Amino acid sequence: MAEAAHIAVIPGDGIGVEVTDATLALVDQACARVGLPKPRRDTIHAGAGFFKEHGLDIEPGGEDRAGGAEAIFLGAIGLPSVRHEDGTEISPHLRLRDRFELYAGVRPVKAYPNAPQRLADPRAQGIDLIILRESTEGLFYSAAVHGRAVVHEAGVDDIMRITRDVSERLHRFGFRLAQKRKARGGKGRLTCVDKANVFQSQAFFRSIYDEIARDFPDVDRAYSYVDAMALDLVRKPWEADVLVMENIFGDILSDLAGGLVGGMGMAACGEYGDDHALFQPAHGSAPDIMGQDKANPLAAVLSGAMMLEWLGERRGQSAYEDAARLIEGAVDEGFRQGALRPMEFGGDMGLTDMTRTLSRLVDEVPA
Repeated sequence: MAEAAHIAVIPGDGIGVEVTDATLALVDQACARVGLPKPRRDTIHAGAGFFKEHGLDIEPGGEDRAGGAEAIFLGAIGLPSVRHEDGTEISPHLRLRDRFELYAGVRPVKAYPNAPQRLADPRAQGIDLIILRESTEGLFYSAAVHGRAVVHEAGVDDIMRITRDVSERLHRFGFRLAQKRKARGGKGRLTCVDKANVFQSQAFFRSIYDEIARDFPDVDRAYSYVDAMALDLVRKPWEADVLVMENIFGDILSDLAGGLVGGMGMAACGEYGDDHALFQPAHGSAPDIMGQDKANPLAAVLSGAMMLEWLGERRGQSAYEDAARLIEGAVDEGFRQGALRPMEFGGDMGLTDMTRTLSRLVDEVPA
């Protein structure tokens, strides 16, 4: 049997702990079904709760341990009642992005059968797109590490930073992602979403997209200003494939797109660098429902499937990708059967029932 994968686990705050436990149980189950050992976990304490008790947002040595793992899984971080003195959130996650150069934030947006459809048009049942968000610079550059904003008596200047090195890697990642989706029957299109008509940094971002596009003649290229894309994600999201954009544009549009297919409880996320990757549900810690068995684990569970796929690609072991397909298939079949009815969508199933149903389906769907 292959050596067990090594993952760093940061449960974090609120429901992060609950959805992390549910996800890792399903990851272990899917691995066992395809003949893989359960991943070896290194649990790292971090988040607002840890900060409140210890004055640190992550335990000593935690960042180094996270960097030594093959993948990082993060539940959720943040509590409304715990902030830095300047009012900003406790967010070691932003620092991990910066330290490990997790430049490519992948936010899948997929409509599932019998899940809430926010748009009346029947074509919305075919929504299947990816928001590819640059995750280390852009307008978040000032926030990644405290002190990058320019603070003066008259106000505060946050900096939008776009660099050639990161943009080249991001666009290459995007074109390869579109190629992979095309090989699986997708559209094979990468749309550059920007505000190149206003900001010089955004025009630079688009120019690099054009340079990299020459190396991928098999992928269709397209362009959209971010405001027009916000409109089109409401008017015709079924036409989108992979959308690549700056950090804050991706932060906003991924939430909008997630709302079209149910809500943040479906918002899985993978953040990729050249050597590291972090996986997390894109929702918050929801302390108002913590401990009440009301959380929807699906965003975390689908993020766990993304982690398995990364491990397969990193290790060259297709069995991990098979395990990922088992989890994705369980979610798809669960909605198709009407067996997944999360409270978030007005259903009658909390975390325990959702996890139990997914566990049954992981064993039942074809391997």
